[in-house]
Amino acid sequence: MEHQSTLSARTFLALTLLIAMSSCTYCLDKLNMCMNAKHQKTEPGPEGELYKQCEPWKENACCTANTSAEAHEDNSYLYNFNWDHCGIMSEKCKRHFIQDTCFYECSPHLGPWIQPAEESWRKERILDVPLCLEDCESWYNDCKDDITCKDNWHKGWNWSTGINQCPRNAVCRKWTEVYPTSQVMCEKIWSNSYKYTTLTKDSGRCMQMWFTGPNPNRKVAEYYLNGAPRTAAMATSPAPFLAVPLLMLLQ
Repeated sequence: MEHQSTLSARTFLALTLLIAMSSCTYCLDKLNMCMNAKHQKTEPGPEGELYKQCEPWKENACCTANTSAEAHEDNSYLYNFNWDHCGIMSEKCKRHFIQDTCFYECSPHLGPWIQPAEESWRKERILDVPLCLEDCESWYNDCKDDITCKDNWHKGWNWSTGINQCPRNAVCRKWTEVYPTSQVMCEKIWSNSYKYTTLTKDSGRCMQMWFTGPNPNRKVAEYYLNGAPRTAAMATSPAPFLAVPLLMLLQ
């Protein structure tokens, strides 16, 4: 009986170890992956010809060169989205939406925040990505004099012409009336794709839309995959006994 009990315990530990090892592999996959979405590649990889604001991701990207070029076009074929639905959007505001598109389409390190999506044009989306304070604040400040008719740009548009238009009876209002704070804008505009934080870029704990040089977001994703608290993400930290050889548990 004692022998059976010992054997059962060893078997349980061995199975637990195998699960932990599988979870660790899962973590590595989530650290470098693309979403199952409309324009993203199956796997990330080098893209030497990425266009303008998408160029920082050229070493490892989920977007193609064509997608990066279209991200800079008004009413591009990517989503037929009209930035100028309440008059001409200012260039300083629009550049943030271009950067937002590059970040969404090109980033290979969004794994901790990828969630299933029930939409015809994508099977996965991002949710509650912790955005660096500088990115959110500069986005809001550069758009505060612009005009829009909706607070959530992800849904509820009139698509009868094939291009998004303001819904019937919607009123175009100043940006700061629709979004009283930067937090409201960053979290609401794309259905909570982003999470407002007071974390700065030098913290290494928030995702950067704007960067030069090596992509800093890989280390941020790794931090959250290794068990840091977050609102919406699934990740498994390596189990503390991973260093125990499997054969020892089976002896």
